[in-house]
Amino acid sequence: MQQIKEARRLRALLKAQSGAGKSIGFVPTMGNLHEGHLSLVRRARALTDFVVVSIFVNPLQFDRQDDLDAYPRTLEADARLLERAGVGLLYAPDPDDFYPDEADRLTRIDVPVVTERLEGAARPGHFSGVATVVARLFNLVQPDIAVFGEKDYQQLRMIEKMVVDLGMPVTIMSEPTVREADGLAMSSRNSRLSEAEREKAPRLYEVLKKVAEVVRLGGRDFRKIESKGAELLRSGGFRVDYLEICRATDLQPATGRDTELIVLAAVWLGNTRLIDNLRV
Repeated sequence: MQQIKEARRLRALLKAQSGAGKSIGFVPTMGNLHEGHLSLVRRARALTDFVVVSIFVNPLQFDRQDDLDAYPRTLEADARLLERAGVGLLYAPDPDDFYPDEADRLTRIDVPVVTERLEGAARPGHFSGVATVVARLFNLVQPDIAVFGEKDYQQLRMIEKMVVDLGMPVTIMSEPTVREADGLAMSSRNSRLSEAEREKAPRLYEVLKKVAEVVRLGGRDFRKIESKGAELLRSGGFRVDYLEICRATDLQPATGRDTELIVLAAVWLGNTRLIDNLRV
């Protein structure tokens, strides 16, 4: 596995791979890798000839400086995992070199509709930061296929829409959420949980399953179901940002006529924010 941080070298290496007739798979990450990330790598390896992984803690998508500062950075350990996983190239640029201008002067990308609620409302500017970094990475890597996890479901839908709207020549693939044995969705933020918080954390997935089961059994008063689910979370020790039942296609509030649904939640345990979702 080659590891580089310069965009010029990245383009030259990938041009050689494409010129040899190899298809390029891409998995963008912020590092601190776990089994969820590796599942994306395995999917990319199965679908393409040469896999690129990026590790870049993107400052544009953080709405709080303390959250950016606290994000775990484990590049050496991540590189070892990726090499064992068969990745061909790790692109890990320096933050000061990645963007060509100051943050407040950069061209930004905004994706409407799917970003305006839920995480978009809770974290102003977050999705613009994600869309901007992913678009820049797509331009640098020029992958045939890029793989994203379904845990960040709203992000996935946003990237799918951005690719279609801007005519980007990349196919977006998704992989199901990877969970711990007790149901907690794997996340780099889980390492911030105290021992007591980690014991409580699986309750989030348990509540999502209860809400989904009520809907599967015919419950259609979605606002009432959401309210009861949020109360279950609060009684379990969580602070609730949101718990909503939405249309899976555009993440608008579900109505009784909708059939393809998803339950999404964002909660706090202490100083750690967790998100999860479950398709219905």
